[in-house]
Amino acid sequence: MQQATILVIGAGIGGLTAAIALGRRGFRVDMIERDPDWSVYGVGIIQQSNVVRAMHALGILQDYLDAGVGFDYVDIFATDGRQLARVPSPKLVPEHPANVGIGRRALQAVLAGRARDAGATVRLGIEATRLDDDDDGVGVQFSDGSTARYDLVIGADGLYSTTRGMLFPDAPQPELTGQGVWRYNFPREPGLDALAAYEGPIGMGLVPIGKDLMYLYVTSPEPGNPRYPREGLAHAMRDKLKHAPPRIASLAAGITDDTSVVYKPLEWLYLDGPWHKGRVVVLGDAVHATTPHLGQGAGMAIEDGIVLAEELAQQTTPQAAFTAWQARRVARCRYVVEQSKA
Repeated sequence: MQQATILVIGAGIGGLTAAIALGRRGFRVDMIERDPDWSVYGVGIIQQSNVVRAMHALGILQDYLDAGVGFDYVDIFATDGRQLARVPSPKLVPEHPANVGIGRRALQAVLAGRARDAGATVRLGIEATRLDDDDDGVGVQFSDGSTARYDLVIGADGLYSTTRGMLFPDAPQPELTGQGVWRYNFPREPGLDALAAYEGPIGMGLVPIGKDLMYLYVTSPEPGNPRYPREGLAHAMRDKLKHAPPRIASLAAGITDDTSVVYKPLEWLYLDGPWHKGRVVVLGDAVHATTPHLGQGAGMAIEDGIVLAEELAQQTTPQAAFTAWQARRVARCRYVVEQSKA
């Protein structure tokens, strides 16, 4: 299937990774992204050794490492601030870090640049409003009135995927967990050379994501899924830190800018049954969205894109490739969703 033309819906982490992997294997890729600004919220993400391995497989590891901070340990602290352990993380790429903390904007810049280098075109502010699969290809109608035809379509459009809705209108909707996560950037503490994780009813931690930057995350019980208006969001986050250990509590006074607080209610989704229909497939959060407790949501989407490109290069039809891809991914992704939720 090396000459296939492919539309990727959604230019986030999973879609961009798929575009890089597909482009490296000779596929022609067009991408669309509904957000006209292609915006990414400005905090960071923790990625583990499987993502380091994935970036190595894509040939972009050095760019990726240069954009973030590598570290080899997770420091575990009790609720009173006592350090309980320094846990080494396994390495999957010798002579390289086991984990990486990276800003989401920095990660997007790396992936977007390499996707374009691999030949992908990206159109912003565009949605696919109709997919007509006639067994020989997929006709696509776009929100700007244009149309195009592709050999196959990949939906990488996230937790509230419109592609999933078009393929599987009766699929379950995302479910709330009763928790939320708060994030805020700070100047990096001197000596912060690992993820510092504080256990307790309210989980919290510090993650290095740049030479001079780190972020604080706070995972709090949020029964009833309350809405937090943008005005006052900094105060609400500070309120979650009333009983934090001294190291974390000392940062609370610096949480002052409502617009810099990133708050998200935690949701999950796992789609039982096929992840494709005809010549259209969905990946990443669109079929297996997880909470951040294992730090593997983006990692699973990245792996999805790489494995899908491998199968499309090996199989003779999209349907055969999709089936083989899901068989390789299903147990791993289910495990991450279920264990993160637990």
